[in-house]
Amino acid sequence: MAAKFNHQDRSTYPNGRNKKQAIVPIISPSLMVADQTKLLQESLDVLSENGGSADWIHVDIVDGHFAPNFSFCPATVADLRKHLPNTFLDCHLVVTDPIRWVDTFARAGASTFVFHYEAAEHPVAVCRKVREAGMVTGIALCPETPAEVLFPLIDAGEVDMVLVMCVRIGFAGQTFKPETVKKMRVLRQRYPYLIIQADGSITLETIDFVAGAGANAIVPGRAVFKTNDRKNSMQKLRGSIQKHIAMRAASHL
Repeated sequence: MAAKFNHQDRSTYPNGRNKKQAIVPIISPSLMVADQTKLLQESLDVLSENGGSADWIHVDIVDGHFAPNFSFCPATVADLRKHLPNTFLDCHLVVTDPIRWVDTFARAGASTFVFHYEAAEHPVAVCRKVREAGMVTGIALCPETPAEVLFPLIDAGEVDMVLVMCVRIGFAGQTFKPETVKKMRVLRQRYPYLIIQADGSITLETIDFVAGAGANAIVPGRAVFKTNDRKNSMQKLRGSIQKHIAMRAASHL
């Protein structure tokens, strides 16, 4: 069963300051891989019970500068929000100088604002501005960036979720980098309450690697949008996450 997240109900928002926060599976299919002429229809389909009951919708905003590609913009988020008033729109800002865009995406209706640690001159300032704007604060790490750089921010309660990139940023359909799961394991061991999201080549073949390392949130692309049975695919992805959450819980009894 999908977790209950509601954009209009702040009590359902992930909170990195709540060390008793329950860790649940979160599936956030990436619209970068959806039919680009039918973004609303594609979103409605994967959110539906027959389509797999996605928890969030992942929107990648790529500026062509921080990563050599372009994808979506504030207007995309605003238009989706008009038709999806309650849906968690999970916005991943693959952009230079992310603090410039916080207010814009808050007005557009973003639920999460996930920015790259590598792109922010003052990450603490970005985190605080995101929280003040009423969005979930997320920080993303490129494959080469160690998890340890985030310890001071997470320890200070500035971060609600961490996104670990498992591929080179900015493009869909790349090869999974298995060395990135080490970061998830390090983060999960230190922060059992934190939302840890894996993004990049998340498939039925790689899900056990990331879920086993501690990721409870995932950003599947082709594994959802390019399959003939989206519901079955998401059930299998969710089942793997649930299995590993249960195994970790049992190991601490």
